Amino acid sequence: MKAFTASAGYDPVAHTDDVTAEQENELASASVLSQSQLVEQDGKTTLVNTIIERYEGEKVNGLFIGNGVAYFHGGHVYKGFFSDGLMHGRGIYIWADGVKYEGDFVSNVPMGHGAYTWLDGSCYEGEVFNGIRHGIGTYKCGKTSVTYRGQWHHGQRHGKGIMYYNQEVTSWYEGDWFNNSREGWGVRCYPSGNLYEGQWKNNIRHGQGLMRWLQLGQQYNGSWENGIQHGEGTHTWYLRRVPGTQYPLRNEYTGGFVQGLRHGHGTFYYASGAVYKGEWKSNKKHGQGKFIFKNGRIFEGEFIDDYMAEFPSFCIDGFKTPDLSGIRTHTPTSCEEDGPRPAVDSSGWTSVLGPDMTLEIHTLLDRLPEAHRDLEIKQVEFAVLRHISELRSIYGFYSSLGLGESPDNTFLLTRLQLWRMLTDCNTHLQGVTLAQVDRLVSGGDIPPEEIHSPFSTMLLRTFVSSLVILSYHMYHKTVGSSGGIIVACFSKLMRENIIPNAKQVKGLLFRESMRAVIAMNYIDKSWEIHQAFCQFNSITHLDKTMTMRQFIWMFQDLDLFDSVLTPRTVLQILSLENPSVYSESHSNLDIEMVFLEFYEALLGCTEVKSQRAVQSSAESLSEAISSVAAPDGGTSQQTPQCPSPMVGSAAKSSNRTSAGGSSAKSIKVRKSKDRDTPCTPEVVACRQSPADLTRPGTGSRPETGHCEAEVVSDTLVQSMAALDPKEPLLLGGTEGGELESWIHWTHHFFSKSFFSAYEHMLLLRREVEEEALREAARTRTALAKAKKAARQRELWEVEERRREEEEEEEADRAEAQEEDNAMASALTTPVASATSMGLSKHSPSSGSRKKKK
Repeated sequence: MKAFTASAGYDPVAHTDDVTAEQENELASASVLSQSQLVEQDGKTTLVNTIIERYEGEKVNGLFIGNGVAYFHGGHVYKGFFSDGLMHGRGIYIWADGVKYEGDFVSNVPMGHGAYTWLDGSCYEGEVFNGIRHGIGTYKCGKTSVTYRGQWHHGQRHGKGIMYYNQEVTSWYEGDWFNNSREGWGVRCYPSGNLYEGQWKNNIRHGQGLMRWLQLGQQYNGSWENGIQHGEGTHTWYLRRVPGTQYPLRNEYTGGFVQGLRHGHGTFYYASGAVYKGEWKSNKKHGQGKFIFKNGRIFEGEFIDDYMAEFPSFCIDGFKTPDLSGIRTHTPTSCEEDGPRPAVDSSGWTSVLGPDMTLEIHTLLDRLPEAHRDLEIKQVEFAVLRHISELRSIYGFYSSLGLGESPDNTFLLTRLQLWRMLTDCNTHLQGVTLAQVDRLVSGGDIPPEEIHSPFSTMLLRTFVSSLVILSYHMYHKTVGSSGGIIVACFSKLMRENIIPNAKQVKGLLFRESMRAVIAMNYIDKSWEIHQAFCQFNSITHLDKTMTMRQFIWMFQDLDLFDSVLTPRTVLQILSLENPSVYSESHSNLDIEMVFLEFYEALLGCTEVKSQRAVQSSAESLSEAISSVAAPDGGTSQQTPQCPSPMVGSAAKSSNRTSAGGSSAKSIKVRKSKDRDTPCTPEVVACRQSPADLTRPGTGSRPETGHCEAEVVSDTLVQSMAALDPKEPLLLGGTEGGELESWIHWTHHFFSKSFFSAYEHMLLLRREVEEEALREAARTRTALAKAKKAARQRELWEVEERRREEEEEEEADRAEAQEEDNAMASALTTPVASATSMGLSKHSPSSGSRKKKK
């Protein structure tokens, strides 16, 4: 076997997080196999100088056959199977120095699946070819906590693999390997939490890659050379502020780097909103450049060592806009690419919205005759101007949902909050789904993978432009086509949808501020799972979305259905804000759902779980009361047929409004004969016709034959339709107690159930993939053995045919010899008498002999 080394290299940025040189030496020395008897001959590594001093076992024709033990000269020992005098089959070979191999042998060669063990505790288990690690295998170092699992090539890490550098599994690398070195594409996680994802060469970051420094709050995405930022890239500094703020608080540089320093041409975006674009030298602004202040004023000129050449004492890197008196500044003009958008159209008319509110509706204007476009945009801007106060108020209201207090009281509207606003205004009920809205307003500037991202932000003008575009696609077929179709559609949207319904938050995510802040803690992991189950759109084949049907299938794949959370209950949750999904008469599970609908459906499942817990407590209390001694001194053994959710004061507490003013009804539980069999996913709506599905409370349900219980939450389904935004979302009892209960069940559902099920599914997938690789390796080994056996059988058949031919030739020679002997004996016989000769002529035997001759 060849020596196994793991050269981690020197990390110029985070070298303290990597393995030390001592660990590298231990890792290399721990894996050196005794090579005293492994020599390469004819392309194979075989055991030579294996002089057997003693053998214990069966022999056939002087050859070792079957199971036996061989003691070799020098103290080496082999225990296992023999074939034709060779180590062949399963066995254990122990070298004199203590190194042990246990696994498959083929004609004295370790080959197949096996395990090596060294004296220091190091071990390897996996595929072996010609005595060395080759294929898929796992190596564990005895002196350190280093573990490698992946592909090997001639004893070296080569191909895809993952290496863990510590026992806590906080330091690891997963990706491509080349001759024991990290080379290609891979992800490196350091013990501090820093993460690099990108290209490697000779164990060093080299090529395109993304590095995140967790403690420093920095990120770099761009070119690397020998472990250092070099070339074009983007470096971002995230500023620590009060949790919940959504102001774009970060400094960001995009441009050239030389040996880790900003050098060349680049643009620096300050957190305050200021921008510098120009030349850099050794991390400092140096040369010709343009600085745009927060208020839009611009200085353009020469910079020396980070200062304006004309005003060397003037500081421009602060968060507050400096005093501009005495400094040569000018407002941007239309010819400057970094200035605001021009507020004057081709006809010379000035926009009434100002340069910062230029509408981005060219996709709609392109649908109109060119002669009508100027008039149309003017009318739309006047309509926006009439509602600008309401639009600003709505933008500010929804952009702060789910966030805490901000010191600057400035937020940017996210797509997640936009979805909530559109849903509150019932735009999704007008034939345009939220997923379709994303495609309509994204245009061609957004990458397909970010079209449905809930974290993307938009400015006020983008928000207003999105509403104008949406209004056209919602109402252009119903409004008159006589001049001003876009403004007519926008006015109808504002009149019928936005103004009557905006700021009346529905749903389960943003309705109560405290719960929204808590629920946002689980949103990142949920987004990851949502992306994992999304599929490419069947029409565009560009963006990936999820349908209601796929959501049900996800619950089935993750095994989340039980006696409380049944498929029917999930369907009812999905139809709370979109009745077209599921009703008494029909169901449509092919409707696309965005992440807001996905996440609020999960929160609805949490509500069902928590309500079931409240009901279980009530049933326990009811059973306890029913068991109290009767007036005649006996004990009541009768169990109520339909126990109330609560008794006495507990019932009053439970009957409080669970979702805004409606009196909470008990959760109906229908039991079947088999109480231990959960409701199976076969009753899910996507697997049945609409006629088989009925809403709760109708007294009928599909026949499943083996459902334990069908839990229908009337409290959630019926009262959610009449939510009062002014009331907190309570399940009963005191507000503080209910909040604690909600927090508990939310954490339990996401962390203990949903996330755990997803991680378990990923683990199973990895195990299946690994098993497939192992099966392929076993197949290759079996095929090699079968080919060898076929060759041996063919040689044996050839030998048999040759032996038969030799025997036939020998028989022919023997017969010929007998005939020759008979002829010779006839010639030497004495002459007989005439009488006897005459008799001999007529003798039958004599005639037969002549005939034979």
